[in-house]
Amino acid sequence: MSITGTLIVQMIVFLILVGFTMKFVWPPIAKALDERAQKIADGLAAADKAKAALSDADKRVEVELGKARNESAQRLADAERRAQAIVEEAKARATEEGNKIVAQARAEAEQQAVKAREVLREQVAALAVKGAEQILRKEVNPAVHADLLARLQTEL
Repeated sequence: MSITGTLIVQMIVFLILVGFTMKFVWPPIAKALDERAQKIADGLAAADKAKAALSDADKRVEVELGKARNESAQRLADAERRAQAIVEEAKARATEEGNKIVAQARAEAEQQAVKAREVLREQVAALAVKGAEQILRKEVNPAVHADLLARLQTEL
């Protein structure tokens, strides 16, 4: 056999191999490559969707956190106002109680002053009676005793 015959036979075998490969081997490989490309495209699309969903979720979380912060600040302000009102109410009650105690103390002091005046009047009356008794025992002289009677009158 000559080189030309060998070359022609090799070309025929090569063309049969190419035809066999194109008919039986290449379609499953191309199908597998297409499926792989589709899976990769689907994965990238899912990643983009997940990224968008994550971004939306982050925005919603920020909004909810803002609402929670505002609500907690509002509750804190309400609690502070309530505490201030309670303190003011307690101060008002304490002032009222203090005024009642002062009024009671004044009334009691007034009663004690009245009692002391009564006791003093009784003592002065007793002294006046004693003084008159002593004057009457010694002698009754209106000119001498006028000064003494005038002093007793001013003391009563």
